[in-house]
Amino acid sequence: MIGAIGAMNEINASNEADYLAHMVAHHQEAVTAARQLQRSKRPQMRALGASIVTTQSAEIAKMKAWLSLWYPRRSPATDYRPMMRDLSKLSGDALDETFLRDMIPHHMMAVMMSQQLLMHGDVQHEQVAEFAAKVRDDQHAEMLRMQQYLADWFGGSGMPCPI
Repeated sequence: MIGAIGAMNEINASNEADYLAHMVAHHQEAVTAARQLQRSKRPQMRALGASIVTTQSAEIAKMKAWLSLWYPRRSPATDYRPMMRDLSKLSGDALDETFLRDMIPHHMMAVMMSQQLLMHGDVQHEQVAEFAAKVRDDQHAEMLRMQQYLADWFGGSGMPCPI
C-alpha cells in the first residue's frame, strides 16, 4: 500500500473547503482504480467498479461545482497522496484481491474524513453536511461488502473495520 496510514494521519477535514478539495482528489483516485475492474472475471467486481465510477464521478462534479460557487478563490490543488497501487497491469484474482485490499482502507479514509468534518469541522452549508453523512454511510456499507468478498474468495478478512 502506498502509505495509507501516513495519509490517514495527514488529512485535515476541519473545514468544508478543505474537505471538498481533498475528497475530490480522493474520489478521483477511486474512480481511476474502479475503472480497472471492467477487466475482472467476476460480475460482482465489475458491478462494484461500475457503481463506484458512476457514483463518485457524479459526486466529483457536485463537489467541484460547490467549490467553484462557494470558494472561488481557493486553489483546487491539494497535497493528496495516493493510497492505491496501479492496477493497470494486473488481471484475474490479482486484480480483484489488490483492488479490495487497497479500496477498503481507501474507503475507510473517506469515512473518517467525513466523520471528522461532521463531528469537529466547520460546515458552512447543509448540503455538505448531508453529503458527508451519505459518503460516510455508503462507503461504510461498501467496505463491509468488500470485506465479505475478500473472505469468500481469498480466505482473508482484509483490513479490520472498527467503524
